[in-house]
Amino acid sequence: MQGIISKKIFKVVIIAFFLIGLIITNPSGFFNPARNVFTTMLAPFQKVFYSFAVGIEQTGDFLGSIGQLKHENEELMKNNQQLLTEKALLRDVDNENAILREQLDLLPRGSYELTGAFVVSQDPNGMGNWLEIDKGSSDGIEKGDSVIVSRGILIGRVQEVNVKTSKVVLLTNPASTVNVTSLKNGTKGVVKGEYGLGIIFDMILQTDAINIGDEVITSGIGGGIPRGLYVGTVQEIHPSSDHLFQQAVVISPVQASKLRILFVIKNNK
Repeated sequence: MQGIISKKIFKVVIIAFFLIGLIITNPSGFFNPARNVFTTMLAPFQKVFYSFAVGIEQTGDFLGSIGQLKHENEELMKNNQQLLTEKALLRDVDNENAILREQLDLLPRGSYELTGAFVVSQDPNGMGNWLEIDKGSSDGIEKGDSVIVSRGILIGRVQEVNVKTSKVVLLTNPASTVNVTSLKNGTKGVVKGEYGLGIIFDMILQTDAINIGDEVITSGIGGGIPRGLYVGTVQEIHPSSDHLFQQAVVISPVQASKLRILFVIKNNK
């Protein structure tokens, strides 16, 4: 019984599809009345289907525009970050150039062949023992070259030379010794570092005059350092531990930890 009903339903569906096909194709206009009725019945549903299709298309366009806006926003952010980075770099270069021009105006350029260099690192222990600069043997730098700032203020000497960089031992380094003299009285001695904390004017004879406020310059005796480079000012005076000599604490006018630009004297041999 169930099989007979299924066959009847199948026949009805086939006939229905056949009639609908004839109405839609409408050969010779025979089914115009039926087609009009069928079209009228489908019109509300057609509007719904059309609106639904248009809505899907508009939703797709909207989602696509959101994706496009997101991509464009990411590109704008990247470009903005790149511009900020470039602006910061240009500002830093301008600052360095301004400092360099200021220093060059103060240097005794007529007396020496100078090579400007930027500080790239320094003593990590904070003891002020050495600095590293971005100039080396490829720039004509040699071991023993004097290093100065501003108006010929000596801050140290080149100790190690690589192709592109050099290590500068500062006057505050205990391994540093430089022959000096007082500008006022011509008192001679040597300055050496005191564990990165300061500069000591040592080996001053008991009979030689030395006073607080005296200016100390290089004497030019031995060591390849030219005469007349400024070292600092005497701040205090006391006898040496063996009481055979006088000693003076000398204060440099520059703070090595804040230096960015130095100048190497190349023709002082």
